[in-house]
Amino acid sequence: MAAFVADVHLAKLARLLRLFGFDTLYFTHIDDDELLQISKNEGRWILTKDRALCERGDRCLLIKAKEPKEQLKEVLYTLKLTQCRPFTRCLVDNAQLERVPKEEVLAKIPPKVAQWCEEFERCSRCGRIYWKGSHYERMKRFIDEVCD
Repeated sequence: MAAFVADVHLAKLARLLRLFGFDTLYFTHIDDDELLQISKNEGRWILTKDRALCERGDRCLLIKAKEPKEQLKEVLYTLKLTQCRPFTRCLVDNAQLERVPKEEVLAKIPPKVAQWCEEFERCSRCGRIYWKGSHYERMKRFIDEVCD
């Protein structure tokens, strides 16, 4: 499965790629040399809007679209990525999500959610908790729309 490192101008794209299950690093401050080194060391594709950076990297995709949804489609279609694993990564820090029993997260979720939801996942790094609420249905529709 493809892995990425996105430059500082592509935060929303990085988040969307994580939603689709792609290992995507993003830093609010990073210089071009560091991006190139990460790409080389870890075999990641650099995602950037900077033409000069792309000319320096072997695995670099110059993003032309302006809107995040179109940027996502550009990445998926250009690299012919068909194997998505949605809802498997933390949208904030890119770590894998792990299923956790409801009892372990009761103190950290809203009481109304505890009344109806039985399945939870937690980020293995930051501890953020995810569940399939109304936001999940919106994201699922978005994923289905992009994948069509």
